[in-house]
Amino acid sequence: MSSVGSYLRERRESRGVSLKEMARATRVRERYLEALEADEFSELPAVAFTKGFIRACCQVLNETPDEALRIFSEQTGLPVALGETSGAPSRPERDSRAREPILITLVLLVILGVALFGLTFALQSRQRPSAVSVTRSSQAPGPTSEPEASPLVGQAAPKLAAAPPPATPAPTAPAVAVPPLEGLARTPAAGVFVPTPASPEGARSRLVARVKETTWVRVKTDDGRVSEETMAPGDVREWVSSRFVLTIGNAGGLALELNGRPLPALGPSGTVIPQLVLPPDRQ
Repeated sequence: MSSVGSYLRERRESRGVSLKEMARATRVRERYLEALEADEFSELPAVAFTKGFIRACCQVLNETPDEALRIFSEQTGLPVALGETSGAPSRPERDSRAREPILITLVLLVILGVALFGLTFALQSRQRPSAVSVTRSSQAPGPTSEPEASPLVGQAAPKLAAAPPPATPAPTAPAVAVPPLEGLARTPAAGVFVPTPASPEGARSRLVARVKETTWVRVKTDDGRVSEETMAPGDVREWVSSRFVLTIGNAGGLALELNGRPLPALGPSGTVIPQLVLPPDRQ
């Protein structure tokens, strides 16, 4: 009975394949192939690996591994299941398995590119309204210093160090003489009429501002909070406090309501009102 080593060596030599070529084709170390052909099984790893070496050699030599495995089983006395497919994948299978990671990588790169494009488009869409708001705010900057608040009723308003420029380049019109209404007091500074207190001192009032023309507005409430912004036509703002101090850059562009009651026009377009106290202090 020939040994499995001589069987494999005869098949290899008959096809003119060297041990180095066999080792390169099977990816098995050359010294293991030499030990296999010399039937030195003690130099080989576990039996499962040895059977795998036999199958790989038969596949390179275009031989079915059943005969070699049968000889190996008779030689070693170990049972070997015949008819098993080769443990090593064929070349087309190896090529397809080698291409799988490349295809997966390409798909991931495409998905990543689409996600980055969507993220960039979303960020640009969010930045466009912000740029418009910044441009609008830069048209009418607020005053550089905060003046001391003082009532307008019965006294002239102090002059600001740096008043904001008018929102529209209209010439300053003279003060419009409006006959005082019941419950209103006239302010000589700019022909402005402000309501007298309609509620006990310290009561909370509701002030609503509706913008008709672009104007800069600064509002200070009794709790010390200050809101300052450039408002566009159509904007509506609301504040609740017992006392308001307003500085308005365009009197004609703003309509005010106090406790649900509309106030008369503050003045013509382009008129700056430095200090307006609502409701006015008791005299």
